[in-house]
Amino acid sequence: MGRWRPPQKRGSRYITRAGADALQDELRQLWKVERPKVTDAVHEAAKNGDRSENGDYIYGKRRLAEIDRRVRYLTKRLDELTIVDDKPARQDKVFFAAYVTLEDESGAETTYQIVGPDEFDLKQNKLSMDSPLARAMIGKLLDDEVEIQTPSGTQTYFITAIRY
Repeated sequence: MGRWRPPQKRGSRYITRAGADALQDELRQLWKVERPKVTDAVHEAAKNGDRSENGDYIYGKRRLAEIDRRVRYLTKRLDELTIVDDKPARQDKVFFAAYVTLEDESGAETTYQIVGPDEFDLKQNKLSMDSPLARAMIGKLLDDEVEIQTPSGTQTYFITAIRY
């Protein structure tokens, strides 16, 4: 089997201001802080002679490749993203960047923020706009019912609050 993989579909091109700032900070950290440190470490390791058995040199070169790959990705991605930081005219409707409180059938409530695919983090309740739940919520109004299909069956939620 070859190493070729079909290209992955790019996520939506929207991001919140906080998400864009976080990506910029990561790019700055990688390029201005981490890459120079690793470059210096590789340079010092290269002075030690035989590079084929030099773990610091081999690891450093591998880490440099990872950093360069991530820097290339972030640079391209930041150029194509659209930063959304305006509130919509209708704030009773779910749009990108909304904080939406959902109540399930048992009465448990959870609040999610709908964000771009580059900044989603379920631990912080940031839900990608490309996810099935977010796609089902976008365009809904307060007190609307949201249904999604899951492997365990249909899940039903009610929108109890929307804020921006």
